[in-house]
Amino acid sequence: MRILISGASGLVGAAATIALRADGHEVGHLVRSRGSLSTGDVRWDPAAGTADQEAMEGASAIVHLAGAGIGDSRWAEARKKILCSSRVDSTRILVDAISKLRQKPRVLLAASATGFYGNRGDELLAESSAAGSGFLAVLARAWEGESLRAESLGVRTVLLRFGMILSAQGGALPKVITPFKFGVGGRLGSGNQWMSWIALDDVIGVIRAALADEAFSGPVNVVAPNPLRNVDFTRALARALHRPAILPAPAFALRLALGREMADELLLSSQRVQPQKLIAAGYAFRFPELDPALKTILTQRDA
Repeated sequence: MRILISGASGLVGAAATIALRADGHEVGHLVRSRGSLSTGDVRWDPAAGTADQEAMEGASAIVHLAGAGIGDSRWAEARKKILCSSRVDSTRILVDAISKLRQKPRVLLAASATGFYGNRGDELLAESSAAGSGFLAVLARAWEGESLRAESLGVRTVLLRFGMILSAQGGALPKVITPFKFGVGGRLGSGNQWMSWIALDDVIGVIRAALADEAFSGPVNVVAPNPLRNVDFTRALARALHRPAILPAPAFALRLALGREMADELLLSSQRVQPQKLIAAGYAFRFPELDPALKTILTQRDA
C-alpha cells in the first residue's frame, strides 16, 4: 500500500512512518520544504493553498496528522489562529486536492482530539456523544467537518479522536514528569477531573487497524479503556518515578501561568472517554492499564 502522511515530523507521524514501513508499505510524506524531496514525498503548502496533485496520484491511503502543538505556547489570539489554520485550513486544502485526483485514496485517517467533547465531568463519553463547548470543542468540530467532506468523494474517512498520548519520545509526558524530578509533583487543581490517555504503541496499533479494516469509519476514540482521575494518574506517575506527589498545583496558579481558557481546557477539563468502537472491533490494547504503560515508557526513556 502506498501511504502519504502529513505531520510526519511529529510524535505520531514519525512513529507511524517507522511502523508502516516495517510492515512493508511504501510511505511518503506531505512536506512543506522548498528543498529537495525524498523518494515518495509530496510537496504541499497549506498557507498558499497548494498541493502537488499529480504526485499524490496513486496513494492508497492518507494519514493526516498535521497541526501546530496545542500546548506549545499560551493561547493568545494570534496563537489560536495558528492552531485553527494549521488544522482546519490544512485539512480543507488536502480534501480539495483529493477531490481533483483521478484515482482517489481508499481511506483517509484524519487526526482529531477528545477535546471535541469539552468539559463533561463524570459523564461517560462514546463516539456518539455530542460535541461540547469551548475553544477546543469548536476547533475539533470544524476540523472534523473538513475531514468528513472526503466521505462525499467516496473515501472511507476515519476521525482519530486522540486522548493524551504517552511516549518516551515526546508529547505531554516529559512536561508532566519534570516537576516530579524535583520532588514538587502533584495533582492539578482538585484532581477530580478525568484524564483519557493512550500509549503511543497503541496509537500506532489503532492506525494500523484503521488502515486495514474497512469496518472503521467516522469518529474513533483513540484512548485506553481505563481513564483515570487526575489525582490517580498523578499517584501512578509518582509510583513509576519513585517520587512523591505531595504538592498540588492550584487551579488559580495554573490560570495565572497559562491564562484561564488554556488552563481550564487543557489541564482542568474532565473527559471520561471510552473507546467503544475499538472495543467492538476487538482491538487488543497492548496497554489497557496505566501502571504497565508507564513502567514500559519510562524504561524506554532511560534505556
